[in-house]
Amino acid sequence: MATTKAREDIKNDLKTLKEDLKVGAREETQRLREKASAAEARVRQKASEAGAELRARSEQARQQAREYYDEARVRGREYYDDAAERLDEAQRYLTERVQERPLQSTGIALGVGVILGLLLAGRRR
Repeated sequence: MATTKAREDIKNDLKTLKEDLKVGAREETQRLREKASAAEARVRQKASEAGAELRARSEQARQQAREYYDEARVRGREYYDDAAERLDEAQRYLTERVQERPLQSTGIALGVGVILGLLLAGRRR
């Protein structure tokens, strides 16, 4: 009888241990789910912050590119205006010189034309 009683006690102890393990497993599962949920929330928050940071930096880069473009456009316009002014000056100078010495200018133009004609004709042969 003592052995039957001991067996019953062991069975009861095992049954209690099994139930305790089930309860412990449920509690641990719940705790892990809560931790996973909290970790997921932190990851989402960090991703949101990183996205906001990325958007801010891209806007900053876009603004800087616009500034560089505007500056280059202004400088390009200045260079264009300067070159156009110099070209006008050169054209006026040349026109004045041709008007001062029309025969000499015609002779020079004729000579340059003959030389260019000879050079171009020489390439064809």
